[in-house]
Amino acid sequence: MHVQSGTRIDQAIIPGTRSRLEEGQSVDIILASDAHGAFVWGVLDRLLDEPNLVFSAVTASGFGAVEAAVLAYGLSLGGRRGARMALSNFWRRVSHASMFSIDRASLLRSILEQSIDIEQLRDERCPVKLGVLAVNAGTDAVKVFTGEQLSINAIVAAATVPFLSPPVEIDGDSYWGDGELSQLPPARSPKTSHRLIIAGRPSLFTTLCPDRSFSSTHCTTKCAPVHTIFDSQYRGGAALFARPWIDWGELTGLRDRGRQCAEGWLVADLFGIDERPAVGCRAQHI
Repeated sequence: MHVQSGTRIDQAIIPGTRSRLEEGQSVDIILASDAHGAFVWGVLDRLLDEPNLVFSAVTASGFGAVEAAVLAYGLSLGGRRGARMALSNFWRRVSHASMFSIDRASLLRSILEQSIDIEQLRDERCPVKLGVLAVNAGTDAVKVFTGEQLSINAIVAAATVPFLSPPVEIDGDSYWGDGELSQLPPARSPKTSHRLIIAGRPSLFTTLCPDRSFSSTHCTTKCAPVHTIFDSQYRGGAALFARPWIDWGELTGLRDRGRQCAEGWLVADLFGIDERPAVGCRAQHI
């Protein structure tokens, strides 16, 4: 088992009103490639505090693919507590290993292998369905790896920064990251009532549902409403593993900011909105 039950989890205490989620509120989580990983950690950490929130699936591109895998693995083994512990342990490994490792390409793979069991995620009984987006380096076609297609290579490929690191070979083809989330179809599963995108900055990468026009107020196929939590202090910069050392204090600061953003979004009770204008099918920002 990769989740260490004895590890203490640092938790930011965020004041504010508790959200009013309905029991069994389900959500698909989508992690965009432009979000800083530690900010995403904070958002997920806060969402895991909500006992009524059910994670039905998690899809990710970029470095978010690694966090998505750790989240899904932690949930499958130990529920919410297991997921929070798995994410905390993962980030401690990242901060610690970055002080000593010179080969950044192998660093992420090594940490990932310590943090998850890929067979657990490939199992059809896994309660959270994981999907990672990678780009074919030869054709620029985006592929979503899920189910039996999931592998350590697929997750590492999704997190590989194009041209900064070489692509990863999978079944004779070469893949790397920055998969476009606009390639994802609208969520129409009856088990999914909402789709939540966690991103680094506001974006229009979510496309309007083809069954809804700007003149209508209802989607005929009842696609999932789309929400976005983004980092209001987003700063473009070097890729996470291109830096010589990843400071733990900086990581936890970003985590706490992510928790605050998620707290504000939950308190706004956006999940409580059952019907919204057509433009709401694009995204809801805070």
